[in-house]
Amino acid sequence: MLRGLWSAATGMAAQQMTIDVIANNLANVGTVGFKKSRSDFQDLMYQTIKQAGSITSAGTQIPTGIHIGMGTMPVGVQKMFMQGDFKETKNELDLAIEGKGFFKVLSNEEELYTRAGNFKLDSDGNMVTSNGDRLQPDMTIPSDTVSIGIDKTGTLTVFDHEGTGTSLGVIEVYTFPNSPGLFSVGHNLYRSTDASGEGISGTAGSDGVGTIAQGFLEMSNVDVVEEMVAMIMAQRAYETNSKAIQTADAMLQIANNIKR
Repeated sequence: MLRGLWSAATGMAAQQMTIDVIANNLANVGTVGFKKSRSDFQDLMYQTIKQAGSITSAGTQIPTGIHIGMGTMPVGVQKMFMQGDFKETKNELDLAIEGKGFFKVLSNEEELYTRAGNFKLDSDGNMVTSNGDRLQPDMTIPSDTVSIGIDKTGTLTVFDHEGTGTSLGVIEVYTFPNSPGLFSVGHNLYRSTDASGEGISGTAGSDGVGTIAQGFLEMSNVDVVEEMVAMIMAQRAYETNSKAIQTADAMLQIANNIKR
């Protein structure tokens, strides 16, 4: 009886985590470059009362045995790096990566990565994020620049008032052997880990690296309808586990009242 109480309690805790993950996804439905998360679970250990395949006293073999599970536990919250929808902004500093890859930025002297390409210029003409993190390699736009052009390979060209173009370099795109292994540090930024592997520098549009689209932003890949359905399922599962606790409690109460 008590085993059922604890197993159902683990189920309620698991569904609570699911709701937490869904709530964070929905909260970021309008966040540029946001990637939704998914919680993963696995069953806990089993109590073996009778081993399958054991031989009875009559010499026959038990076909299935008796194994009683002890509930569930979370094993991971995985980032899902599917492509988000593109939104045209016509802003020449808005960049979207179509396909695999990340921009690299320098944040507090640490190299981090992002999918959010809503860049701006600081007082020195450097391309930076909304938090002031500089794009790497540094791209410093001259003060006499009239317009900026960035092609699909990331080549950045500035034009002066006479229409003369000057190439400033190439915006590099970084890929990882295992993108879901990246550590989310907030502010649309990710840190490489032993699980993700080190970032591999590449040129946009080559060797499987995504291309760069100027004047577009990649929006969140959260599907609101899908998240709402998942939230309903989690709520019902939470309710069902609470009913299992109530049923086990009622059965314990009956057992306690037998001698009355």
